[in-house]
Amino acid sequence: MSDVSQSAPVTANPLLSAWQTPFETPPFDQILPDHFLPAFDKAFADHTAEIEAIKNDPAEPTFDNTIAALERSGKLLSKVSAVFYDLVGAHSNPELLKIDSEVALKQARHWNPITMDTALFARVSKLRDKAATLKLSPEQARLLERTWTNFHRAGAGLDATAKTRMADINEQLAQQSTTFSHHLLGDEQDWMMELGEDDLAGLPESFVAAAKAAAEDRGMAGKMVVTLSRSSAEPFLKESARRDLREKVFKAFTARGDNENANDNSATILDVLRLREERAKLLGYPSFAAYRLEDSMAKTPGAVRGLLERVWKPARARAMADRDALQGLIAEEGGNFKLAAWDWRYYAEKLRQRRANFDDAAIKPYLALDNMIAAAFDVAHRLFGLTFSERKDVPVWHPDVRVWEVKDAAGNHKALFYGDYFARPSKRSGAWMTSLRDQQKLDGEIYPLIINVMNFSKGANGEPALLSPDDARTLFHELGHGLHGILSNVTYPSLSGTSVFTDFVELPSQLYEHWQERPEVLQKFATHYKTGEALPDDLLKRFIAARKFNQSFATVEFVSSALVDLEFHSQPAASITDVRAFEKRELDKIGMPAEIAMRHRPQQFGHIFSGDHYASGYYSYMWSEVMDADAFGAFEEAGDIFDPAVAKRLHDDIYSSGGSRDPEEAYIAFRGRKPEPDALLRRRGLLDEPEAA
Repeated sequence: MSDVSQSAPVTANPLLSAWQTPFETPPFDQILPDHFLPAFDKAFADHTAEIEAIKNDPAEPTFDNTIAALERSGKLLSKVSAVFYDLVGAHSNPELLKIDSEVALKQARHWNPITMDTALFARVSKLRDKAATLKLSPEQARLLERTWTNFHRAGAGLDATAKTRMADINEQLAQQSTTFSHHLLGDEQDWMMELGEDDLAGLPESFVAAAKAAAEDRGMAGKMVVTLSRSSAEPFLKESARRDLREKVFKAFTARGDNENANDNSATILDVLRLREERAKLLGYPSFAAYRLEDSMAKTPGAVRGLLERVWKPARARAMADRDALQGLIAEEGGNFKLAAWDWRYYAEKLRQRRANFDDAAIKPYLALDNMIAAAFDVAHRLFGLTFSERKDVPVWHPDVRVWEVKDAAGNHKALFYGDYFARPSKRSGAWMTSLRDQQKLDGEIYPLIINVMNFSKGANGEPALLSPDDARTLFHELGHGLHGILSNVTYPSLSGTSVFTDFVELPSQLYEHWQERPEVLQKFATHYKTGEALPDDLLKRFIAARKFNQSFATVEFVSSALVDLEFHSQPAASITDVRAFEKRELDKIGMPAEIAMRHRPQQFGHIFSGDHYASGYYSYMWSEVMDADAFGAFEEAGDIFDPAVAKRLHDDIYSSGGSRDPEEAYIAFRGRKPEPDALLRRRGLLDEPEAA
């Protein structure tokens, strides 16, 4: 064990003390960067001692002294890690990022000998071999199988030489993933574009307010800036009438991590691909994609490719028809230029106004952030009986963060929910759900601490933040993930909440999006932020009618990203020597329209290169969408989007069961059958002929 006192006395380190806070939440107001390395060292040492006791137990392995003991181990490490990675993602600083690089290596060096330990794997294997005689509950049987699978896939069955190489690969991958994240954050922080009064053509009041708030966050009070946060760049591309500025923002946004500067991620990507392939081959798989997808609902790269190509063909055909319509609009206005990628969103919005008589600017005043939070909470109440009460006494990591206590229908405490909604320079881009503590019942009921992080633009001068329909959908999406954690009702921490296959984890979140765009919800919560007037019926009808507009664009930018991800991890790493050339070759192969960019170009594709959770797995959003489009049909068939019987099945079979059962079995239990793939194409409006767009 390292000498913790060298950095900070144990008594002075809040990460190593009992938390005397409401619900034993992290005392963020007391935690300093200097506290983390000593806390990690103590946590690693404690966990190592616990593991040694398990593997050296002279007694025959039992479920309790091996599997349950593994579940009980590492509590301090989980506690410290959760706080640290929350701050690294949502409120970092140079000191934390430096520690992150060090901790990534320490984590790999801690976990490698555990996950590849021969004696531990032997104990788990002995239990698995006689599982049928152990009288296990279904959850225990699932945990035993998942524990064995995790050891097996980590390389616990390899020979000593291969294990040594595997450990080295894991250490290098941990460092490269951290490097990728830091580079991306650096590029995002380094760029902004100041707007003058002459640069505001086409920009609505709400965007100007957000640009002023973004400038204030950067110490430029009284000015206006566009940043590389998606919630800033995309609305600008959609609304600005200044084609020259749209081009500037688009090129900066799509070049993040690809500027041939100190933050360039191209070399990092090549290293990651080489290391991942080598790891897969050590385990006997032909490619990383084959390794990764074996432990998923999809099972094989072929199954993933089949789904993506099935969606790609009608989406691309529709996109080409939409492209021609947009080019016609340019010509009609007297423009003598060819539609470019920085023009698509702008002219698509004009075409939507013409065809559906709807634009985002008309509805944004009715989508104030607080109203949409209330709407998302109300849906959770009507489906699951949950109530959310704001707490002001829980410490948070930034003044913008809000906390709610969640109670069940009987009024019992269920969870705490943290909402961190606004973009700021210290936060990485995107939106995500995570936890500070997961639900479990192994040694008494442990209630979860669940986090949603967004990057919405603030309103200026005390005005509320106004959301676009996409922002509102994101808020519901992340609360869907949050409910997966809040409603979890399992015994073992490894099966808690979102601990499910990647291509199943997006089902609860994407399904929850459906309620955001329903009249039953919008009529109640979409009220004008100034007048309080309800969303007019006519505008509501136009919004609903416009939902499928531009789905060709959204589908093409997503599926192209998913296909490139799959090809990165299916083709021999040695054949990929230039990231840009590979990207171009793969996009040319599928006939990518030049006027649409991938949703995530490789050098900024954090899903697949800032860690491997979604590597070969970006398709998961679409795989889950097949299920979510089909699943919402259960409510529609019942004639009530809050039908109590369907909601109970949704709660019991999907949201509360965590990873305690096979996901396909869980879905069939809820729906009564496997999902119908065409539900996705219908939802996106891609079953019609292109001319109907």
